[in-house]
Amino acid sequence: MLWPMQVSLSSALHAQLLAAARAAHPHECCGLLFGDDAAVHRIAPTPNVSQDPSRAFEIEPGALIAAERAMRQGGDRLIGHYHSHPNGRAEPSPRDAADAAADDRLWLIIAGDIITAWRAVAQGVLLDRFDPVALHLAT
Repeated sequence: MLWPMQVSLSSALHAQLLAAARAAHPHECCGLLFGDDAAVHRIAPTPNVSQDPSRAFEIEPGALIAAERAMRQGGDRLIGHYHSHPNGRAEPSPRDAADAAADDRLWLIIAGDIITAWRAVAQGVLLDRFDPVALHLAT
């Protein structure tokens, strides 16, 4: 899956992501993204099962396995995931880079009122393991 230079996100989903990050603070929120190459159509919050949820995120494995299984059986297409940086910037951290699989999936990162989009790759253009993707806010 190769992402366009831009991906759309509805204002309703944008608001849900910001609310999830605020509700989880001081921990990182996380969840799954469903959609297609051009847009995020749905988000699914998941528990952050990291041993240190204030500094890292780990999507609950059962939720990820269920999403992959449902996709293989014709369900919504899993296109990536999101997480927040409660006390950081809306860009991949060194920990994100260390944990990222080069699977071309979309990462949305929330910090404060900012959401950015990234594609996980083997070697990023600007950041190790990530290419930036423009996030278009749709109504």
